[in-house]
Amino acid sequence: MTEFRQADIVHYQPVEISPLVRRVTAGNSGVMTGPGTNTYIVGREQLALIDPGPLDELQIEALLQVCGERLRWIIVTHTHPDHSPAAQQLNAATGAQLLGNVIADDGRQDTNFKPQHSFAHDEVFATDEFRLRAIATPGHVGNHFCFLLEDEQLLFTGDHIMQGSTVVITPPNGDMSDYLHSLRLLLNYPINALAPAHGQLIFEPQAEIDRLIKHRLMREVKVIAVMQQMRHGTLEEITPPVYDDVHPQLHPIALFSLWAHLLKLQRDGKVEEHNGGWHWIGE
Repeated sequence: MTEFRQADIVHYQPVEISPLVRRVTAGNSGVMTGPGTNTYIVGREQLALIDPGPLDELQIEALLQVCGERLRWIIVTHTHPDHSPAAQQLNAATGAQLLGNVIADDGRQDTNFKPQHSFAHDEVFATDEFRLRAIATPGHVGNHFCFLLEDEQLLFTGDHIMQGSTVVITPPNGDMSDYLHSLRLLLNYPINALAPAHGQLIFEPQAEIDRLIKHRLMREVKVIAVMQQMRHGTLEEITPPVYDDVHPQLHPIALFSLWAHLLKLQRDGKVEEHNGGWHWIGE
């Protein structure tokens, strides 16, 4: 079994986390990005780079120093602005093929991202050293993919799973039903560790995936209980009682996941939306 290294997060420095993988973390730490966006470099001869990160000159320089002329693929898990903007500059500097899927702009997409190849679910990218399998995992956003390094059973999770916090689901391109389905899908793959785009490696991946599914379903139960009591309300009114275990400073962010929960319940026939107000119609 592969020995993974739980290395400290160091901005702009390559850190070896397994025999085939190095991590370089951008300096864009914050509430939504944790310690910063992780870029993963896979391989030693021909290289794949996963999530080039924001348009950060120090990050781009660090990645070019590691990859040089050996970079074959620049892979983007999804097109949020902390994941893909550096891709075009790396492509221009190295000639490496730019891979990713685009989606309609909801005001939160990197509209400058222009892939040369789009992924298909279960598509494999292989060299003499490694095999990377693309796994469609919509939910956080509709064009999200994870990538499984089959040789080490290491899953690069992008924003599908983050270390230390739950992922925000942002409609209209984010979907709670899709997110839960995508989590369950991962249980079908042999995975020894998770490499998130934000934070440290996560071990016991099946237990972590089960925990996330249970957390989302428990939150849905809480949404239902609050809606049964309130009967109706706006997102701003419903968020505080549903997320009373979350610091109020984070409620504007939590509101998006609440919206995603309510859209799921609307499809389930439990709530209706009229002119920005949500109404309980379930039993």
